[in-house]
Amino acid sequence: MPPPPRAPTGIDMANPFFRFKQFTVWHDRSAMKVTTDACLFGAWVASRLRGSAVGHALDIGTGTGLLSLMVAQQCSAPIDAVEIDPQAAMQAMENRTAAGFGNITVLTGDLLQLDLPRYDVIFSNPPFYEKEIESGNAGRRTAHHADGLTWNELFAFITRHLAPGGTAYLLLPYKRRKDLDALLRREGLYLYEEIAVRPSTRQSPSRLMVALGSTEREVQSGELLIANESGYSPEFVALLRDYYLYL
Repeated sequence: MPPPPRAPTGIDMANPFFRFKQFTVWHDRSAMKVTTDACLFGAWVASRLRGSAVGHALDIGTGTGLLSLMVAQQCSAPIDAVEIDPQAAMQAMENRTAAGFGNITVLTGDLLQLDLPRYDVIFSNPPFYEKEIESGNAGRRTAHHADGLTWNELFAFITRHLAPGGTAYLLLPYKRRKDLDALLRREGLYLYEEIAVRPSTRQSPSRLMVALGSTEREVQSGELLIANESGYSPEFVALLRDYYLYL
């Protein structure tokens, strides 16, 4: 019998890699490691794109390439994966090559300086914090904080580069929900779907997975629990079953 799934906090950050069913993500040279939140978000985005006709997708701040790899497992659309940190970008290229997903192109550079087209799909796990206590590590500071790309710049970029009828997917801290509303109003964007993520039954929502675009429509809202008293929740298992080894 395979061992039971580990707790939602069970991803070993000291391990230089995380093995999925169809690929392995090495993250020892990237400031942002594989996390449960990122895995959940990648699986959620992939579930929304599975079987759909996507012309061209963009992964903003790809880091190790995790989100692009998870999406590529379910969607054959070409994906541009942009990463500003050269070491992380190199690791993303290596992870992509080892996985054998030829539809991912890793681009190294500043998102705002690259000559990029419009995309049918944009997805990103953007910097979480602005004007908060910063990490002493420069790489983690850029990844966690908006040193290199502020939320204002990110949403303005989405407005310019999202194709008509396209959708952008973001993983955000739940506590910044009001900031999201303000940016949507300023950029003329509309919320399509929002999923509040709760780590456990004893905890309040910590993350928010959102889909948005330029066309007004009815908002779909929901909540997803990562773990209940017995382990991973059925909803979490349904999303991660194609990825986690022991689900």
